Order: sequence, then structure tokens, then C-alpha cells
Amino acid sequence: NGFKLKRGRFRLEIRKKFFTMSVVKHWNRLPREAVEAPSLETFKARLDGALSNLI
Repeated sequence: NGFKLKRGRFRLEIRKKFFTMSVVKHWNRLPREAVEAPSLETFKARLDGALSNLI
């Protein structure tokens, strides 16, 4: 997708960044159609479609 996130190094404030850092690799694997969805409902539908293709 066109909205790649980068993983960084961090030491302090691990509680604030842990969720973000663990989601980065999954976000980068999402198809462009899901990421560029115009609404939350569309994003959810496209995400469900992308995840169903993995199973």
C-alpha cells in the first residue's frame, strides 16, 4: 500500500508505543484498497475481504 509505516527504536515510554510498534508490520501488509478506503465501514468490509483471502 502507499501508506507504509516505519518501525523505529524506542526505549522509554514502552506502554505508549508498544501497540503502535506491534501493528506496523500488519498495517504494511494490508492491500492498498483497504488502506485507502473512504470510510470506516468500507475499510472494515475491505479488511474482512483481505483477511478472508489469507485463510
